Amino acid sequence: QVQLVESGGGLVQPGGSLRLSCAASGNIFSIDIMGWYRQAPGKQRELVAVITSGGSTNYGDSMKGRFTISRDNAKNTVYLQMNSLRPEDTALYYCNADIWTFSERSNYWGQGTQVTVSS
Repeated sequence: QVQLVESGGGLVQPGGSLRLSCAASGNIFSIDIMGWYRQAPGKQRELVAVITSGGSTNYGDSMKGRFTISRDNAKNTVYLQMNSLRPEDTALYYCNADIWTFSERSNYWGQGTQVTVSS
């Protein structure tokens, strides 16, 4: 079985920073796109950032210039550095990845990590 486990969420003041991590484990052959999505109460889940195995990135519009996604392919881990955080960044942040096991390619979600931006 494949699992995605997020860490690094918490409470931060406006203007502060947080770094999220997501590690994939299990019967993994390779990982294509890894990324982060978020969902605030009463809102739809939205793209935060994604990164390919080759390092190409794409960001949601409100995250550009403030958030940076990166990955360590050797560790099957994706990171999200979040700077200049705003109250509207408060949400449950989910890790997502397209993973090849030795038999098939499937899409996986983590359980989510809460980010709260408040003074």
